[in-house]
Amino acid sequence: MGVRTWITSWPVYRQLTGEDPLGRGAAAKSPHSDRLTARVDTADEVVKSVCPYCAVGCGQNVYVQDGRVTQIEGDPDSPVSRGRLCPKGSASLQLTTGPAREQQVLYRRPYGTEWERLDLDTAMDMIADRTVAARRSGWQWEVDGVRTRRTLGVASLGGATLDNEENYLIKKLFTALGAVQVENQARV
Repeated sequence: MGVRTWITSWPVYRQLTGEDPLGRGAAAKSPHSDRLTARVDTADEVVKSVCPYCAVGCGQNVYVQDGRVTQIEGDPDSPVSRGRLCPKGSASLQLTTGPAREQQVLYRRPYGTEWERLDLDTAMDMIADRTVAARRSGWQWEVDGVRTRRTLGVASLGGATLDNEENYLIKKLFTALGAVQVENQARV
């Protein structure tokens, strides 16, 4: 490559001598950058979602290709975030595709030092058994002669990204179990 060819391929030269004096179009493109395409161009579908990290509830566009999440960006249609995401929200693709994501149930026995793998059915049965046992052990038919029919052995603390409908269903479930400690950290 000669010196003249090298200089004419330089973006500043193209900007000063071409029809793009502000350097916002062709002057700023190299042959390499001109061939690049956005990662979202090949997506099969775009799914609207909400960032799971905090109580703000920023909108996200989740790009899916061949059944796999390929990119997550801010949703410009969201009235909450208007397309912006904080650093945690921008990195939320790692929640679905990161190498540190566990794809199976891990369990550590009381006083154990090692994690063991469990199948999902076994883990769900363990949760159900422990919920029933905690409910029974903390059950109060009455307190000071007043009928209560409640348990203090089960409680719920909801997450920040739960919406009203999810909170309603959780409240119904835990009320049916007899729990009286039902709280949510959402402050939106």
